Amino acid sequence: MIKIYDYILSVNCYKQRLMMSILDVPFESIPIDFYPGWEHKSEEFKKINPLGHIPVIDDDGFMLRDAHAILIYLASKYDPTGLWYPTNNPELIGETAQWMLFAEGTTNTASAARLHVNLGYEFDIEACRAGAHRLFRVLEEHLWFREQENLGWVCSGEQPTIADIAIFPDVILSEEGGVARIDYPALRRWTDRVKRIPGFVPMPGIFPVGDARPISHEGEANA
Repeated sequence: MIKIYDYILSVNCYKQRLMMSILDVPFESIPIDFYPGWEHKSEEFKKINPLGHIPVIDDDGFMLRDAHAILIYLASKYDPTGLWYPTNNPELIGETAQWMLFAEGTTNTASAARLHVNLGYEFDIEACRAGAHRLFRVLEEHLWFREQENLGWVCSGEQPTIADIAIFPDVILSEEGGVARIDYPALRRWTDRVKRIPGFVPMPGIFPVGDARPISHEGEANA
């Protein structure tokens, strides 16, 4: 069984839990006291990941770090359909890689703003928010045009890919960092589609479709 070194509030850890749930892959969560204990920076944990980051997975002795690398691994090994990481389609695999890199940007902006607000990370909050909105505008336009082609996902295939999973938590939790989504209707429709994927599981701050929560139009972070 896969072990994941995990923190319940981490978007990058959630991406792995969500992917394994969708693929129906059993796993064991090993909690890491990310905050306030900073266990991931301890010398003991650095024996597992010398970079001092989570998530890390241990799949029967095979250790792998980096959230998006893990998504690639999980889809490559555990998805018999080959749709989540479509290596048999050069165009789709190129698109998937392109949007996985885009997800690095949403993590470094929208999710960084959330870390600043919730955990006190010393980021330039206004730069993070401005960067998130710049990326959200790009994604909004892209998804709107996808919808005109009767396509619902980030890449141009008819099925979601790991790129959707990589971007989704950064977007859906953006309000916690003061990045409002009120001006991005296509983005909101896409997050609802992700929530309807069979095997979808929530995390704190992410609710199933139909479990409505108020959204602050000013983008103020929720406690």
